[in-house]
Order: sequence, then C-alpha cells, then structure tokens
Amino acid sequence: MSSFMTIDAATLHGMIKQDNLVLIDVRNDDEVARGIIQGAQHIPLVSLPQAFDKLSKKSSIVFYCHSGVRSAHAASYLAEHDYHDVYNLAGGVISWANAGYTFSALK
Repeated sequence: MSSFMTIDAATLHGMIKQDNLVLIDVRNDDEVARGIIQGAQHIPLVSLPQAFDKLSKKSSIVFYCHSGVRSAHAASYLAEHDYHDVYNLAGGVISWANAGYTFSALK
C-alpha cells in the first residue's frame, strides 16, 4: 500500500523554494478566489482524476485545501497511483494563515 506524508505550514514554507516542488490547491473555485498560496496550481479535487497523469512522478507534490481533509484524499489518490513524493498540508490554509504566512491572487 502506498502512502503520503503529512507536513505542517512551517515545513511547507521551507519547501516552497525547491525546483521540483508542485503545490496544488484542491479547493473549490469560490474558495480559491479569496487567495492561494503563491506558486500553487489550482486543480479542484473533483478534477484530479482527469488531471493527475499530467503531474511528474519525479516532482515533490504537496496538496492543500481549507482544513486538510480534501487534500489528504488527493494525496492518497496520487499515492495509490504510484506517486512516491506526495505530501498533505495538515490544517490546510487555516494552518498556513495561523502560522502568519500570506496568500496571493490566483493568476
């Protein structure tokens, strides 16, 4: 059985500068309209089954959502499809904001 790793906001903040990091926001459009972690791609959770095969298995992939539940499902889905460097942001954007980190507008 494949699995993913759970990380906190401080760990993600440190990982963001990595060249091979893919950060994915799985929230709904209305949630993302309020702000996104800089550098993230928006792939709603419902769209992940159609989009995941475009993600490189050589990249570190971090998923996040509002509280960490939907992103845990996304991370589990990728891990089940033989992706090995997969992470979930525990607490989602709530933990990101509580740690004092900022958001940007979706581009």
